Amino acid sequence: MYLPASEAVARVFLRVLRARRAIAAAFVLLTLAGIFGAWHVPNDASIESLVAANDPDARATRAFAKLFPDGEHALLELDTPDPLSVRSLSALERLTAKVGALPRVQAESLTTLVPLGTGQARAGAASSRDGRAAPQTIDAATAAKLRRFATGTTLLRREGLVGDHFLGIALTLHTPTPHERDSALAAIDAAAAPLAAPSGPFTAVRRVGSPWIDAWLERATDTAQQRFMPLFGLFLMALIFVLYRSWRTLAAMVLTLGSVVALAVGLAALAGWAHTIVSALVPLTVMVTTTATLVYIHSRYIERSDAPTLLEHHARVLANKFLPCTASIFATAVGFAALCVSDIEPIRQMGLWTASGLGIAWIGSFTLFPALESLLNTPLRAERAPAGRWFPGFIDRWVPFTERYRWPLVTGVLLLSLCGAAALFGVPGVLSPLPLETDSLAYVSPSARVARDTRAFERHSGLAVFELWLQTPPGEALTPGHLLAVERLTRALEADSRITAVDSPLSALRWARYLETGSDRLPSQPAAWPALTAELKEMLRTDPQSRGYVDTATLSSLRLSIRGRGTAFGGPGAMRAYIERTFQAVKKADPVLRDVHGRVVGQSVLAEKITLELVPTLVRSFALTAGVIFCVFLLVFRSASARLMAMIPSLFAILAAFLVMRAGGIALNVATILIGSTVLGATENDQVHFFYHYQEGRAEGATAAALRHALLVAGRPIAFATLINVAGFLALALSDLPPMRQFGIVSASAFLLALAADFTALPAALWILARARREPAVGREPG
Repeated sequence: MYLPASEAVARVFLRVLRARRAIAAAFVLLTLAGIFGAWHVPNDASIESLVAANDPDARATRAFAKLFPDGEHALLELDTPDPLSVRSLSALERLTAKVGALPRVQAESLTTLVPLGTGQARAGAASSRDGRAAPQTIDAATAAKLRRFATGTTLLRREGLVGDHFLGIALTLHTPTPHERDSALAAIDAAAAPLAAPSGPFTAVRRVGSPWIDAWLERATDTAQQRFMPLFGLFLMALIFVLYRSWRTLAAMVLTLGSVVALAVGLAALAGWAHTIVSALVPLTVMVTTTATLVYIHSRYIERSDAPTLLEHHARVLANKFLPCTASIFATAVGFAALCVSDIEPIRQMGLWTASGLGIAWIGSFTLFPALESLLNTPLRAERAPAGRWFPGFIDRWVPFTERYRWPLVTGVLLLSLCGAAALFGVPGVLSPLPLETDSLAYVSPSARVARDTRAFERHSGLAVFELWLQTPPGEALTPGHLLAVERLTRALEADSRITAVDSPLSALRWARYLETGSDRLPSQPAAWPALTAELKEMLRTDPQSRGYVDTATLSSLRLSIRGRGTAFGGPGAMRAYIERTFQAVKKADPVLRDVHGRVVGQSVLAEKITLELVPTLVRSFALTAGVIFCVFLLVFRSASARLMAMIPSLFAILAAFLVMRAGGIALNVATILIGSTVLGATENDQVHFFYHYQEGRAEGATAAALRHALLVAGRPIAFATLINVAGFLALALSDLPPMRQFGIVSASAFLLALAADFTALPAALWILARARREPAVGREPG
């Protein structure tokens, strides 16, 4: 068999093959270094880490957090039919004291707020939080007093501490590391679990808040690769053995893949990257792309050429596949690198990480893999027949079929592509665009306990928390005029039933007034506020919790924590817009606020940034990826028609994938927005190899001969590579992370659709182009 190849490139690879032992030894050392680095890649799977560090809202939130250092907030919801009974309140008091005694944990509940003996409510709360106060005895008289206190105000309901069928314990965790957080959560769980036993005082103990969600996400991220990567590896080894029926070939591919993936993952330790909610795609993408490249190379290698020696044949194979493999890996790598345009930090990081890993894959494919092939003496076709011996006969029948049904095949693909575009962008007045995932709990498995508990809490309380940062001239934050303005702002915000709570420096005053007068409303007359201001300053000296709402160093900042039902306001940004409008309205009506700057910050702001960035990330990254691949085809094939024809299968697969998402009720989220770039970057490999060998065939014959040559040489590797891609990404269906599971299913569907288009629409489109150029049909003579 004649094997077209550059003689200069072949000589280079001949030297590579002669240095095979040195190359293998070098990769052994590099692989060990990669494994060491992979063990030291940190985890960062929290939702707030999804926003880019240089984002203006992220910078403002960090500045706010430095000024108002605060722990992580959570809530224990204790379900009971009679929350204000002696039994329930006694259990609440014991649990609050036990949890509050844990290191780095503050606990506050109904029983810590009520002065059952002497002293102020906040003093009792503070002593409970530091764990030094003994549990108070709850008898019938005490329970009656607590009932009167709890039912005389809405403050407790707003704080989530009392409900019709539950009691709550507000938790604040000051745990600087994930390990300390997990230890604290485990201790809290251990203290609360006995109370929900069949004979316990509570029917259920629910855990609500970001500490539990972040802990679950980190565990799920850790187990994701541990679960599906071994399964994919087993499938991959079985597939390679079935395809090539050689243990030596299997060993060469598996050793190359192991080295490349270890180096790609370990690279993160040098670059300072971390495991995130989407980082599991990095080793998977590198593995499937590398495997596909190895399949392309080895499928050509087993076809013995007319080279005088096996080593020269091997060098000519590498020279023949160098251009298409390099072009496809380069295009894929740059396509993933295009994700750096995203403002979603893990997406940007994953793109650069994957691109770097693909660079390592390219090096390994043309150095380590041929070295191992040579050292292991992997067999050729004559020595060990691979699977698919029926394939040449199939191609002889298939090429005329695509010529005969060229118009129906191309038309069908175009119609499905249009339907996919409609599924993504919508049809005005008929179909809405593909929805965006606006709920942070979408990243947690619905079956997870933390998701069930949070959903249950969400039914009666708001989960969205926004911080309104009020910046005043230095020294004026605690003037009577500014505090009265804050009270008016609080009333304006709470006037909307969708707002469930507003905490501010005035919260301590509201509690104190309720204890003294039975009313939790502060006076609106300016004359009353000098005395209230003096009272508040006294509280700030004794109550650490109140000091968390005022910059006591410069008296130039105040903080309002606003909790509400975010979805009730509408789409992403709606609740934030309501807060900003309300502040501007109060500021306009009150001259005292003229010099006050208000900005909404916090984790809810960052979570909304993620949602609002989904579509721009999808559009920008896909446009850059498509542009890069278009330029690659321009350089490799230098044919306008080839550039357009080659992208048909990939574009069809991507658009049809959105049709699958619409049919399956899958929304755009932090993982599914990667569908376009991932599918385009992976499937264009097939078209590069197809057209490279199509041009080889065109050099010796017309369309029919060129298609036969391209399908015979590249058809089987394309099918094999697609099976590998499908298996790899379908393994993500085993992930506990819903976005990753959805991404795996949709991307696997897209790869199969691209394979179908490679064998139908692509040759059919080439037949249409050939007819337009008046080339002869199959089996006909010109004329």
